[in-house]
Amino acid sequence: MIKLLIGCLLIFGSFSPLVAGTRTDVNIIEATENIRFLSQEITKDYFYLYANPKKKEIHKEIINELEELVKSIRTISISTSSTETKNILEFLVYSKNQIDDIVKGKITKDKASLMLDYSETLLEGATSIAKEYSYNFSESEKMLMKSKEIKFLIERTSKYYMALGVGLKDDVNQNQMFKAVGNIDNALKILSGYDYPKMMLVNREHLSRVWSVTKSIVKRWKKLFTSNLIVLADKEIEGLAEQFVLYHRKTK
Repeated sequence: MIKLLIGCLLIFGSFSPLVAGTRTDVNIIEATENIRFLSQEITKDYFYLYANPKKKEIHKEIINELEELVKSIRTISISTSSTETKNILEFLVYSKNQIDDIVKGKITKDKASLMLDYSETLLEGATSIAKEYSYNFSESEKMLMKSKEIKFLIERTSKYYMALGVGLKDDVNQNQMFKAVGNIDNALKILSGYDYPKMMLVNREHLSRVWSVTKSIVKRWKKLFTSNLIVLADKEIEGLAEQFVLYHRKTK
């Protein structure tokens, strides 16, 4: 129901991109990027805990991620005067509160399925808000966004990998996982076409190698489910992608 309501808001409250970004616009866009990322990370970690119930520290990480989610929602709330954005924020807050309730109790397959739904609601809402505050990016800003997208996509890939591994085995989840895999491939192709200095070429090659190994693991999910290895690969890929984020922050 909540995803249907957001869909209605998007239809009747169409957004038009801005020509140029003010500091406020940039703050909101960065907050939406954080929500997009956290929507995937929180759910992935929930599934990771489901697969590894003795790893109590994962629960603490989820709580910290939820606190980060609140900060990003609050940033948007105090920065916007848009009625459409405020309406969508209400749904984001609702989804966050539902996730709070889910993570407090015992992990079940039904709750895991609900986590998938709420993660997609957070993602759709944040993406919709970002469209209202988008502007014409410079070439370096585009690459910065692409680098952040890689971090988001590896979490999305892992989210669905974990979902399939803990028993949420359906065609939709599998298709979404492989769609994210394809999107990472495309993002890396764009990075490979950018004229980076020598110091960044080593990072780019390393990123490509780590992703190649990770992708091969993901593709074999039916035969081999390795939650710990995927989490380690996540961290490695995100750390490498962050180097490109930092580089483009300096050059945009």
